[in-house]
Amino acid sequence: MSDSEDHHFESKADAGASKTYPMQAGAIRKGGFLVIKNRPCKVVEVSTSKTGKHGHAKCHFVALDIFNGKKLEDIVPSSHNCDVPHVDRTEYQLIDISEDGFVSLLTDNGSTKDDLKLPTDDAILTQLKDGFAEGKDLALTVMSAMGEEQICAVKDVGPR
Repeated sequence: MSDSEDHHFESKADAGASKTYPMQAGAIRKGGFLVIKNRPCKVVEVSTSKTGKHGHAKCHFVALDIFNGKKLEDIVPSSHNCDVPHVDRTEYQLIDISEDGFVSLLTDNGSTKDDLKLPTDDAILTQLKDGFAEGKDLALTVMSAMGEEQICAVKDVGPR
């Protein structure tokens, strides 16, 4: 191969950071996060059974999907590993609400983020639209996990 050749690699891969990390089932507590049926969930109830005839104590998890609120359950031996999602909360300033249901947000470094849809939660949606119509300065909290993002809170930071 000569040095004059140009090589173009088109890659759709990310930096290699995993969307989840392993954690022992017995160490996951109420209020923690867990992946059930490939969905990031927040644990609302944990119960542990005693070791049985075949030797494993089992953890019974009841959890709510953090994006759509659906209730999911899972039973895992307490010594086994479970996937725990990396959950991030980021705050952005609202710039605009477009006609097609997307919001335009200002990031910390001054660029804009235009790929987020309006929230499906009615309480947050009305708070967002009313505050924007009144000309208030709104800060939106965006929760992201496993490649999904959603607006989860609206905060009024005062008039413009």
